Amino acid sequence: MDLFNQTTDKYKNWLPYGGTVNYHGRLLSKEQAYFYLNRLLETIEWRNDEAVIFGKKIITKRKVAWYGEKPFEYTYSNTTKYALPWTKELLELKTLIEKETGEHFNSCLLNLYHNGDEGMAWHSDGETDLKKDGAIGSLSLGAERKFAFKHKQTKDKVALLLEHGSLLVMKDTTQTHWLHRLPPSKKIKTPRVNLTFRTIVEGE
Repeated sequence: MDLFNQTTDKYKNWLPYGGTVNYHGRLLSKEQAYFYLNRLLETIEWRNDEAVIFGKKIITKRKVAWYGEKPFEYTYSNTTKYALPWTKELLELKTLIEKETGEHFNSCLLNLYHNGDEGMAWHSDGETDLKKDGAIGSLSLGAERKFAFKHKQTKDKVALLLEHGSLLVMKDTTQTHWLHRLPPSKKIKTPRVNLTFRTIVEGE
């Protein structure tokens, strides 16, 4: 299912079954979105992402950063990160997204894609540190990119175009039943910053 003639009804569920994905459209004006994009590019402590796959250490071109209200540990792809303290801009964006969604988030994983050559393979955000079936608020800044979902069993697909300054929310059993990815695109020459606000649940 290809959904580029998309509306911005934030109550619409873009998944046909097995989860909930709401696209809120643009939360920020073009001027606000560029302001935050430039501030994040300048102030975030970006690092190349690392993953251990089949015992081999992989370093990606894509850069990442991890922030939160406490120095949470977060482990994925067999690597562990420790959250840095919120910046002023991240707190402002967190407050905006919490007001829009009615959710509470205590951390944010940021991704920097320098151009369309960089993307993300099929995966689900099913780490045990995350709140079970909790909401993930995904804010996009910069280049508009296609974002795709694929059902783990049926292989049904859904695709959206994530606009500059827009918010996508994944919740309920989405991570259990669906994979998602950011496909590469040779046409895109400008950067995109993606902020995924999430809730970490600390172990006993």
